Amino acid sequence: MAEPWDSQMQTLGAFIRRQRQQANLSLRQLADRTKLSNPYLSQIERGLHQPSVRVIRLISDALNVSAETLLAQAGLLHHKETASGEGSPPRTVSVEDAIQAETRLTDEQKNALIAVLRSMLPAE
Repeated sequence: MAEPWDSQMQTLGAFIRRQRQQANLSLRQLADRTKLSNPYLSQIERGLHQPSVRVIRLISDALNVSAETLLAQAGLLHHKETASGEGSPPRTVSVEDAIQAETRLTDEQKNALIAVLRSMLPAE
């Protein structure tokens, strides 16, 4: 029987793979952007390895997706409950994720929009 942690790592890996494919990046290109090895990234995408916070940050930066989004997709980061404390929290999509998901934009246009967005937001 799979442990819950295994399931979360598989979910995280699948999300990273989808984001990489959506960005039209090969595993090798992601490896170049993150300075991580191809085999290591492959293991993460297949849910066989638990990435460190540093690795999550490298991957999120390379994919233009927030680290929080990666962790939330794997069920490792929980959203605050609604004000009434009842029901499940609303599912939100970050602006960066929405830009990345927009199929009518080129990668160059997506990167430009994300750069403009980040320039307008206060530093974290």
